[in-house]
Amino acid sequence: MVPQKRVLIFVAALASVFITAVESTIVATAMPTIVGTLGGFELLSWVFTAYLLTQAVTIPIYSRLSDFYGRKPILLVGIALFLVGSILCGFAWSMMSLVLFRIVQGLGAGALTPVSRTLIGDIYHGADRARMQGYVSSVFVGAAVLGPVIGAFLAAHTIWAMVFWINVPIGLAAGAILIWALHERIERRRHRIDWAGSVLIALGAGLLMFALAQAASLGPTLTLGLLATALVVLAAFVLYERRVSEPIWPMSLWSDGMTSRGNLVSLALGASMMGIAAYLPVYMQGVMGVSAFMTGLALMAMSAAGPIGAVLAGRIMLLSSYRTSATAGATIYIAGSVMMSALDPHSHVTWAVASGFLMGFGTGMNNNTYMVAIQADSGWSQRGIATGAFLFSRILGQGIGTAAFGGILNSRLSAYLTGKDDLVSRIISPEFRRSLAPEIIGPLMTQFDAALHTVFLILVVLSIGVMVVGLTLPRGRGLRRG
Repeated sequence: MVPQKRVLIFVAALASVFITAVESTIVATAMPTIVGTLGGFELLSWVFTAYLLTQAVTIPIYSRLSDFYGRKPILLVGIALFLVGSILCGFAWSMMSLVLFRIVQGLGAGALTPVSRTLIGDIYHGADRARMQGYVSSVFVGAAVLGPVIGAFLAAHTIWAMVFWINVPIGLAAGAILIWALHERIERRRHRIDWAGSVLIALGAGLLMFALAQAASLGPTLTLGLLATALVVLAAFVLYERRVSEPIWPMSLWSDGMTSRGNLVSLALGASMMGIAAYLPVYMQGVMGVSAFMTGLALMAMSAAGPIGAVLAGRIMLLSSYRTSATAGATIYIAGSVMMSALDPHSHVTWAVASGFLMGFGTGMNNNTYMVAIQADSGWSQRGIATGAFLFSRILGQGIGTAAFGGILNSRLSAYLTGKDDLVSRIISPEFRRSLAPEIIGPLMTQFDAALHTVFLILVVLSIGVMVVGLTLPRGRGLRRG
């Protein structure tokens, strides 16, 4: 491939990842303006749930289809659906219509991130693959930083529809580059699309993610019922896939050592990162009493550390092995989780920021290590689904982590969540905390501290699990040899 075209294809892939990553942050900032115009506040959470749920359940399907028909057509379909959804969102006349159009957006987003990262794995090899996949991590940092700024500016100085329409020129440019520069040599043969398997995995994963995401509002009985149904559907999916000649999710992925290890780590890291992102700021403001600015600094440090860790992982994989890179990342991750578990009301804010930085650094190292190792271990015809499975595991981990950590905190703090005064929610405000009498604030702070430390201790356990998986990787396999 001509180097100039490879660079252009890489830029198009990055742009495709960026518009999906920035979508949630840019829309979140503009939601007060949107709700003020459209009404329907009770559907607010569904603006995000509909998009993320649809994106998650379609990832394995698009990933496998890209193995059959090539990355280019699937990416173009994804871009088209995403842009049509974006345009329609801007014309939404009610909150319900906005939720429906977000589903269209999600149907496109499910193709963009996994297939773009698979494409990068196709056009780069060895050390170049590790470096380029590391750059993808910086896209998510850029989205996290730029999204709120862009969203706030557009909401204040233009019509709210622009938070959706701003993606259109970026997506069109990415699609045009792919049409012109990307030429794949695909073996032309008839494929039998596994429609039944696609329906089963979408239904099973959708019920699972929905139950986890909405557990707080559904109640324990309905949640358990949905979870049980999801597990039955997914079990039927596994049994069915064993009998299909061209399954949507090949059972060989379960027996492939590199892919299965990577999925376990991705699941653990997804759960862990939700614990950090959701509850480190709560601890810093609610227990330590620091400002919102400092909690934002901790999260920024964690996000910024990821790409740095990813780049370092690429160097280690080149000079040594996947095992060395994974265990080094796990060591840093464990150090960060132990530091976080050692936080107390009198800890200095730099200790909290440093713990977030180390955990972000270790996450970046592990994500890039397993992504590169999985792609190197997979042939072209299974690289798409292997990449998609890795990303799907992370999203599933986020759903599990959100539900599990929320349930733990609610049970530990149930005495303070009942009645007309929700003291737990209000204690995060320094002004309110100072207004409480000592006989109230003392027991509340003690219980609040203990509940959050339960979450932090679980993060330590998960980080040790990441280390255990890393130690099982074969010695000597890395970019230099593999």
